[in-house]
Amino acid sequence: MDFADELQGYRKQRGMSQENLAEVIGVSRQAVSKWESGQSNPEMDKMIALSEFFGVSMDHMVKEVSGNQEAVPPLVTGNFHADVTAKYHYEYKSKRTLFGIPLVHINVGRGIHVAKGVLAIGNIAVGGLSVGILSLGGLCFGALAGGMISIAGLALGLLLAIGGLAAGIIAIGGLAVGIFAIGGLSIGMFSLGGCAIASRIAIGGYASGHIAIGDVTKGAYTILVEQDHFSSIQAEQVRGLINQEYPRLWKPVAEGIIAIFE
Repeated sequence: MDFADELQGYRKQRGMSQENLAEVIGVSRQAVSKWESGQSNPEMDKMIALSEFFGVSMDHMVKEVSGNQEAVPPLVTGNFHADVTAKYHYEYKSKRTLFGIPLVHINVGRGIHVAKGVLAIGNIAVGGLSVGILSLGGLCFGALAGGMISIAGLALGLLLAIGGLAAGIIAIGGLAVGIFAIGGLSIGMFSLGGCAIASRIAIGGYASGHIAIGDVTKGAYTILVEQDHFSSIQAEQVRGLINQEYPRLWKPVAEGIIAIFE
């Protein structure tokens, strides 16, 4: 029996499809098909993976490829229950480092895999630029991200956070919490959104703040929007209120708010 027949026999004894085996070894189904039809033979690294998976010695596998007809060691029969999806994993770490940290570290796969580098990509990523399900660092992208600048489903940023739920000095999201908050529901010192709640200036459909500007307002000083058009509000009116209530407000912030109505 040649290698092609042996491989097919091992696979069927495990109750596996060609797709299952291909995913375990990290190749395409077409590659497994070619091995079993005798059109090609696996490369050495794939041969090693096959021998380890089927519990067959490397010598035995190599001899089968070269045509040796030794007896096939027995395999455990029965339905295949192994978790083929758990085998997937890829890792790359650059040899170049910065202060002992790899410039690039990629560590992804099913399970928990941590990447640490200047550029880090992993299930969990920690780095200057990090991309992962959970990412931490300077500039972060992921489902959950925490860093200087974070863009994620749940984003926590010391400076800027953008996400479904965002919290940071500047927060932009469906729910935004920050000193400057912009979102569907925004809560902060200065808030802009569908529902804006602020300690100082709130602008939105519903606005609640010391200065509140919107369709529905609540605050010490309120300005109502006419017919849902913010253009109905005069920029000088807003400027006057800001200068009256917050004369020491940082000018770029004041001018940014006023610019909304110009």
